[in-house]
Amino acid sequence: MIGKLAPVAGATPGKPEDKQRAKLVEAAKAFEAVFVRQMIGSMRQAKLADDIFGSPSTDQFREMQDAQFADEMANKGGLGVAEMLIKQFDKQVGK
Repeated sequence: MIGKLAPVAGATPGKPEDKQRAKLVEAAKAFEAVFVRQMIGSMRQAKLADDIFGSPSTDQFREMQDAQFADEMANKGGLGVAEMLIKQFDKQVGK
């Protein structure tokens, strides 16, 4: 979803606006990844059932898996948070 966004109006490749927009896209994806990690972490803390294989090492690997999942979701535009941020701040990048 995010990769399909149109370039800044009137921008040509290699211009500072394109570099700023690339930084904006990267920051928006990173923000969405952190947001998703926080959300998954909150869901895990709810512990609605006992974990059969529960141990500190299992928890550590589950956290690593959740972080990877959050990064992948953000890169694919999972929740659309990054896309909304890009739309919001894209107007300021061209200035």
